[in-house]
Amino acid sequence: MQLELAGWDHSWSESLRAVASSDMHAGRVASANREQYSLFSEFGEVSAEASGVLLFRAEEGGLPAVGDWVGFRQHAPGDLAIIHHILPRRTKFSRRAAGRLAREQVIAANVEVVFVVVGLDRDYNPRRIERYVSAISRSSAQSVIVLNKVDLCADLQARLAELRTVVPETRVICTSALNCEGTTALHDLLHPARTAALVGSSGVGKSTIVNVLLGDSVQRTRETRESDQRGRHTTTQRELFVLPRGGLVLDTPGMRELQIWDSHSPLENTFEDIEQHARSCAFRDCSHQVEPNCAVREAIVSGGIDSGRWNSYLKLQKELRHRAIEEDIHVRLEEKARWKRLCKGVKKMQKRR
Repeated sequence: MQLELAGWDHSWSESLRAVASSDMHAGRVASANREQYSLFSEFGEVSAEASGVLLFRAEEGGLPAVGDWVGFRQHAPGDLAIIHHILPRRTKFSRRAAGRLAREQVIAANVEVVFVVVGLDRDYNPRRIERYVSAISRSSAQSVIVLNKVDLCADLQARLAELRTVVPETRVICTSALNCEGTTALHDLLHPARTAALVGSSGVGKSTIVNVLLGDSVQRTRETRESDQRGRHTTTQRELFVLPRGGLVLDTPGMRELQIWDSHSPLENTFEDIEQHARSCAFRDCSHQVEPNCAVREAIVSGGIDSGRWNSYLKLQKELRHRAIEEDIHVRLEEKARWKRLCKGVKKMQKRR
C-alpha cells in the first residue's frame, strides 16, 4: 500500500533516516497481540515481531504500540519482519497499567484526535468524561466527545448543557451509530492521513461507529445486556483501519478504568475555571482548605464552581501526587538496580584478573 495513506510524510522519513540504516523499511503498527504485530508497509500488510533489544527494553516502554511508526527488516517477501526501531511519537495517549507496579500502557500513538464515545444510556457519567478529557490533554491530541445512542436519551439538551459546564472547551458530537445518524461530523474530522482513536467503556458503540466509517461490517458488535444496559466486550485488541474516504481510525477495547499516567502536566487544560479562581486567592500556594480569602472556596459556596466538579478536581490532584511518588520510587529502584549490575560486572572482571 502507499504509506502516505497510513499517514507517512517527509518528517517521518527524516526520523527513520536519523535512526536506521538504508536497508530498513518503514511500517505502521496496525494491530498488536502480545508480542506479535501487523504492520502497514509498502509491501502490504506484513506480520512482525520485536527485536531482542526492544524486548529487553520492554519495561522501559520499549515495545511498539498501535499507531507507532517503526523501522523493520524483512529478508524475503512473506518472511516474518523484525522491528528494530520505534520512531519518536508525535502524540501518545496513555494510562497507568493495571497492577501493583507503576507501568505505562500506551493506548494509541500518533493520533491527532481522540473520540471519547459515551452511550446516552446508563453509561453516561460526566466525571468519567472529565477524566478522559484530562488524560487526552496530556497526549497533545484533540479530544472530541461523541454522545452516541441519542435515540435512547429523553432529554438531550439537558445532557449538552451539563457537558458545557464539565468540559466547556471540548467539542461534542451527537450520533446514533446504529441508525447512521450524525456520523457525517465524524467523517469531516478525518481528513486523508489523519488518525483518530475511539475510546470509552464497553457497549457504547465504538465498533458500530467504526463499521459506519468503513462502510462495512468489519468489527463484530453485540447488544448491551437488557438487565443493566452494561456493555459486553466484543473488541479484544486495538486495531487501526484505513478509511475509504481517507484518514485512519483506531478501535480500542472497552476500558473499565482510566488512571492518568503523566503526573507532570497540570490540570488547567480541563479545569480552567478552577485554576482561574485559584489565581485570585490571597496566597499563591493556597490549598483551598483553611486559608483566609480563598477565592476557590468562595466560588464553591456561591455556586460558581460545582461541588461535584470540585471533588473530581481534588481526586485527580490526589491521584497525580500519588503518581509522582510512584515515579520517584521507580526511578530510585532503577538507579539502585543499575549500580548493582555495574558492581557485579566489576567484581567479575576482578576475579578474571
